[in-house]
Amino acid sequence: MNNSGTAGVGQAVVPGGTQAVRPAAHPRGFFAGMGFLGRGLGMYRTNPGLMALGLLPALISFVALVAAFVAMLFYVDDVVDLLTPYMNDWPTLLRDGLRVVAIIAVGLLWVILSFLGYVTLTLIIGQPFYEAISKRVEDHLGGVPGEINVSFWRSLPRILADAVRLAVRAAIVAVALFFVQLIPVAGNAVAIVLGALFGGWALTLELTGVAFERRGLYYRHRKRSLRQHRRMTIGFGAATFVCFLIPLGAVIFMPAAVAGATLLSRRILGPET
Repeated sequence: MNNSGTAGVGQAVVPGGTQAVRPAAHPRGFFAGMGFLGRGLGMYRTNPGLMALGLLPALISFVALVAAFVAMLFYVDDVVDLLTPYMNDWPTLLRDGLRVVAIIAVGLLWVILSFLGYVTLTLIIGQPFYEAISKRVEDHLGGVPGEINVSFWRSLPRILADAVRLAVRAAIVAVALFFVQLIPVAGNAVAIVLGALFGGWALTLELTGVAFERRGLYYRHRKRSLRQHRRMTIGFGAATFVCFLIPLGAVIFMPAAVAGATLLSRRILGPET
């Protein structure tokens, strides 16, 4: 593809022979990725009405998230006991200590899966609003030549398929983090940091789906492109993940995260593909 008329633009090839245009001169580090969330928050000032509409589906999903959290608190002990019947005859101190570690591991798995489930559910419920937010960002920056209309029924299979893929990976990561937690002294802290980094990566994979699909690019393209900009991707995702941990943060930051993910996608791919 010829881009001789665009200054400072380079090309990246994604699977299937698609060429993605990206500005080569912009910073692409961890903190640059964090900055996209801040720019997404700026839309509350420039488009307050549209962003306010994006809060409603986020609030509905948040209520479901809180209900799931309460259920987890009630049943986590029973789940751990059910998974570790072989510990019943172990010395009390050893058994109780390992079950506490298992409870923490289950809680960490719940946090990762619940955030992924929250994003998936929110994107499904609020697809028209978040598509409008993403498109407003793109149009403000000049639009996407030859863009593909991202309708609800077109995006639904993609959202569900992505959710299943990420849930499987999250389960595998949670098992690995369980063993990391067994490391004396620093195990829990390391597991929390790694969990946040993985959660941030997974959130970014989810949130950039609309912008990539608008350009006719799907999961394998998205994963490849984000991996080529790993530090920037994780910077944006980790900042979003941490903000989601704040009480009601998942509601307040969700529209901004969609806007920020669109800006991140545009930085990686450029307006054209």
